[in-house]
Amino acid sequence: MLACALLVAAGLGACGGSSKAPGVQLAPTGGQTSATPTTASLPPALSHKPTVTLPKGPPPSQLVVKDLIKGSGTSAAANGTVTVNYVGVLYNTGKQFDSSWSRNQPFTTPLSAGSVIPGWVQGIQGMKVGGRRELIIPPALAYGKKGSPPAIPPNSTLIFVVDLLSVS
Repeated sequence: MLACALLVAAGLGACGGSSKAPGVQLAPTGGQTSATPTTASLPPALSHKPTVTLPKGPPPSQLVVKDLIKGSGTSAAANGTVTVNYVGVLYNTGKQFDSSWSRNQPFTTPLSAGSVIPGWVQGIQGMKVGGRRELIIPPALAYGKKGSPPAIPPNSTLIFVVDLLSVS
């Protein structure tokens, strides 16, 4: 029931409510609703928590978006509402800092500034329902210089694998 929180004004922004970091809301910020998507038409792979593979080399300075599974449903649009499952890990260590899978509950949020970190807004737009997308988000589009202690250190590049379950 905890939402990923993006405190843009405070310079924060990943996904939220991890039991490992009480009070930290990490990616989306704002109004979570209790919509329950229908999974009957989703690819079977989206019924399992994904494994996040750490890239080699230094973290990118720009947002990197990679479709792992291309969806065939409705596209996510800015200012729309999305329901997702996600896993978030630190680029440098691979340590998981948040996951809707750990709460056994998809996360529903507006896809807008102030609701989620900028990397989510930019990275999820255009994604289609039924898709699985990897986002590598530089600090400037995540929690920046302040981080979101203790789960996310300052200047952290984040990796999210996001499954888009529904849009509205």
